[in-house]
Amino acid sequence: MALAVMDSSSRYGLVSRALHWGMALLFVWQFSSAVARVWLEDTAIEGFLWGAHSQVGVVLMALVVIRAVWAVMNASRRPPAVSVMAKLGHVALYGLMIVVPAIALIRQYGSGRALDVFGLSLMSGGGERIEWMTNLGGLLHGELGWALFALVVGHVVMAVLHRKLTNHSIMTRMA
Repeated sequence: MALAVMDSSSRYGLVSRALHWGMALLFVWQFSSAVARVWLEDTAIEGFLWGAHSQVGVVLMALVVIRAVWAVMNASRRPPAVSVMAKLGHVALYGLMIVVPAIALIRQYGSGRALDVFGLSLMSGGGERIEWMTNLGGLLHGELGWALFALVVGHVVMAVLHRKLTNHSIMTRMA
């Protein structure tokens, strides 16, 4: 059976699934690096994981924008939401997937430091420090990142619970 590229009313297409699972792997990296930063500070593991945190964050932000555009393009074909709560949960996930890295980019710009992502210069650095930008990032990036982590865990738990409680696997739509 050929894999459908576009979404259908019964399952997500190849592009949606690739974006979903690819981003899931990158989020595992991001959350692992954040955990290492907090609990394994100044270790080789923290250095290895944290060293790419900003770069992976920029990639995730680009992918979530692509994913949101793809979702809008496929809106009429996608499987329907299981419930209003599921729909709200997905809106919250998308919102935080955009807001968390956006706040980090604002903080980075406000710091006046350069930002290179895989050899590409996104911010040249050397500018003046902009206090409100760095304060915003310091205040919200980490906290909203942990909220995103909690939502992702809830997303996984609800998918498993839905299978157990309804004997209907919604995971087959994305697998």
